[in-house]
Amino acid sequence: MPNLVLLRHGESQWNLENRFTGWVDVPLSPKGEQEARQAGEKLKNYKFDKAYTSVLKRAIDTLDIVLKILGQQDIPIEYDQALNERHYGALQGKNKAEIGKEYGEEQLKLWRRSYDVPPPKDKTDLNPEGISESLKDTAARTLPYFESKILPDLLAGKNIIVSAHGNSLRSIVMKLDSLSKQEVLELNITTGAPLLYVYDGQGKIVEHRYL
Repeated sequence: MPNLVLLRHGESQWNLENRFTGWVDVPLSPKGEQEARQAGEKLKNYKFDKAYTSVLKRAIDTLDIVLKILGQQDIPIEYDQALNERHYGALQGKNKAEIGKEYGEEQLKLWRRSYDVPPPKDKTDLNPEGISESLKDTAARTLPYFESKILPDLLAGKNIIVSAHGNSLRSIVMKLDSLSKQEVLELNITTGAPLLYVYDGQGKIVEHRYL
């Protein structure tokens, strides 16, 4: 039976500093590197046929650490922006506690945890329309990618590992676990903790748990 492992990258430097990260390409913290090594140890009994990752350094480095521990650096790896973290718009780089003080805790929670309310847009001279994403927007790019690229590999019997981010993985888990828009708001994906899904021969999930 094919296995799917979803792995949120280890703690990043901006996770440590309590800052909105989004698409900013920040590195892992020392703790994040250790979390990636621990994930690799937990996965030592698993053999993967292919890996998928976002194009952001913290997810790529987490995957690299895991595959080195497993001795599986030679498997095919596909990199795609579709698996990137949610874009936090004008909040990127800002300290979450300071945003809470400036705009109020309720507004902060709405920007962070609502399903379809995006943060303020990040407008620049090169991008005057700005960009920011809600969880709904993130799912709109992540799920089609999952269903067109990753799911066919699983249905073909391949074992897959996906290294990505809190919100891109929340989008996938929402689909896999049939969570409602309300239920997904309470879902937290732990950094560096492999989340295993086991499929049967008909493409049905028969088991899922953290390793």
